[in-house]
Amino acid sequence: MESIKDKVIVITGGSSGIGAAAARELSARGAKVVITGRSAATEQLAKEIGGDYFLVDYTRLDDIRSFAEKLLDNYPHIDVLVNNVGGVLKERYLTPDGLEQTFQVNHLSGFLLTQLLQERLEASQALVINTSSMANRMGRLAFDDLQSEKSYNAMGVYGSAKLMNILHAMEITRRFKGVKAASFHPGVVRTGFARDGQGFMRWAYESFFGKLFMISSEEGADTLIWLITTTGWKSGEYYYKRKPGPKNRLVTDANAARLWEVSERLASLKNPGSPE
Repeated sequence: MESIKDKVIVITGGSSGIGAAAARELSARGAKVVITGRSAATEQLAKEIGGDYFLVDYTRLDDIRSFAEKLLDNYPHIDVLVNNVGGVLKERYLTPDGLEQTFQVNHLSGFLLTQLLQERLEASQALVINTSSMANRMGRLAFDDLQSEKSYNAMGVYGSAKLMNILHAMEITRRFKGVKAASFHPGVVRTGFARDGQGFMRWAYESFFGKLFMISSEEGADTLIWLITTTGWKSGEYYYKRKPGPKNRLVTDANAARLWEVSERLASLKNPGSPE
């Protein structure tokens, strides 16, 4: 186990679920933990663990830009960035940026934050860890319909975003100097994750019988904590229960590179007219 004492660890979506469980454990091990959230629970948890917090709305890219500026102003080094914000929506919604919300919240906002912190992460020889899901296996990459205008299926769109989390971590490994990256599936955790979902999935997360088969947030955070506190894992890999997990056949270097270029344009980090 590697010492994490005094390391700065940023966990987005850290006010509840596996993010909060990881924040508590990592803080107890001596790390300086920074969390984000949208509710009063964010401040409460920060006080509990003696960490810092920021209220950030992932449906607004300007909020991400502002948050990145605050991190750069306040933390001379950032040792770990955990892109953990996510969720599933039963219907198609557009964010104030005009983008499909599941895509933006689960992928693009975290992508933008990571890009804006690139120099600091490289200087810190940091880790970047994306919370993905086994749902990645039902995802697809329709580059001509990333905003799901042609069709919208809640779990299909969510699965596509989780596939993108894996591809993003792969490409960080290739493009960022000295930065390790990974993605992971936490397991089926008892959280409020699917409160905005629909049908069977919402029932599974909210019903007594569904919860019988789910694991605790602490158990769900195990692989995340393992990635942060050990070194014997492969950068760019997707993990489940501390081992490489089953991935969508669309997990390829070519798709990772293409998604990166498209994401840069959608996040306005690259000229919209630039070739892919």
